[in-house]
Amino acid sequence: MTSVVIGAGMSGLGFANAWRARHPGAEVVVLEREAEPGGYCRTVVRDGFVWDYSGHFFHFKDPEIEAWLRARMPGQEVHTVVKRSSIRYAGRDIDFPFQKHIHQLPHDEFLECLVDLFFASRAAEAPDGEGAPRSFGDMLYRRLGKGITDKFLRPYNEKLYATELDTLDVDAMGRFFPHAELADIIASMRPRPPGAGDGGYNATFTYPAGGAVQYVRALLHDLPAGTVRCDEPVTAIDLAARAVVTPRHRIAFDRIISSAPLPALARLCGVPHDPAVFSSNQVLVFNLGFDRKGPRDVHWMYFPDRAIAFYRVGWYDNILPPAEAASDRMSLYVEIGAPRGAALDVDALRARVLDDLRREGIVTNHQLVAHHHVVLDPAYVHITQASLAEAARLRAALAAHDVYSIGRYGGWTYCSIEDNLIEARALAHRL
Repeated sequence: MTSVVIGAGMSGLGFANAWRARHPGAEVVVLEREAEPGGYCRTVVRDGFVWDYSGHFFHFKDPEIEAWLRARMPGQEVHTVVKRSSIRYAGRDIDFPFQKHIHQLPHDEFLECLVDLFFASRAAEAPDGEGAPRSFGDMLYRRLGKGITDKFLRPYNEKLYATELDTLDVDAMGRFFPHAELADIIASMRPRPPGAGDGGYNATFTYPAGGAVQYVRALLHDLPAGTVRCDEPVTAIDLAARAVVTPRHRIAFDRIISSAPLPALARLCGVPHDPAVFSSNQVLVFNLGFDRKGPRDVHWMYFPDRAIAFYRVGWYDNILPPAEAASDRMSLYVEIGAPRGAALDVDALRARVLDDLRREGIVTNHQLVAHHHVVLDPAYVHITQASLAEAARLRAALAAHDVYSIGRYGGWTYCSIEDNLIEARALAHRL
């Protein structure tokens, strides 16, 4: 009997490694529908530019996991970078996160945000308050006030998620949302020392010179040849017969570990579910290479303005050292959120992106010399009360048949790549 892993991304490969470490002689088969492993953690090299499918930067908290990966990346230079990011707001750059740097706004807007925040904080502390927030949007107003929410948090996150924030669960972003108390905001008004990052859960990150795919290759390092079968999608799962069906094989399974989107796994298994509760967005990523440098000393810039096509821009050339980043050229990735199923005119959107980059002064007389695009679908899942309940029910029903759904899409959640590896290891230990 075989442990069948569906999906050769970080979660699936993480489980395959963890399972074989505990059971060296065990048979593990990893089935991947795409032509190469990695899932969304893939890298494109074009005309001297190194781009990922999107910005995959690793914020390791567990030193053992990071050391394990680095030991399997011989000869690969991995850089640790202090994150620097800003928010383009009404023509000026505000340090990230917005709620901690409202003192950088024009004076009248700063006072507006500060007063709203003060009264929101007082209301939240009142014993006869309005009860628990009803949604993510409601939580923002109650915790941070109308000024901060309407100037940045609502427009930015609605561009990112491509949905109304009032439809999302209060805890839709979990620990990744940079909460700020009044004392934190006042403390942030002190000048930061030179070279300081922007703080937060991911104040530093690591990035290999060869792109994020190097971490995928590290996860492939110890797996025997033939473990990962690319171009082999799963077409059906027969729970009664305990068999996985692909266009080439019928594989008897002892257990299945899947990082496929949870509703897709439920369909493959024939498990009744409500697909309407599982909504998400899609993200169109443009990787753009220009003939000369642009802004320096910034890694990310966030754009709440709804008139701007994109919600975020990242600079690869400011992440890698000059010798490795083709220091005389600017290398960007640009992200556009859209509702799932929406038609995307890639050429028209690329032209609009270039116009918006010029409007914001990121591109001046630069020449575009290379480009690439990819659509991530699903990208960010919409975490709602209904999705949380249905995901928990489905995962329990599948686990009763030794089918375990893990990862961002398998769990229909918001998490980091390191979280995926931790979850995969924990599952291997539990089983």
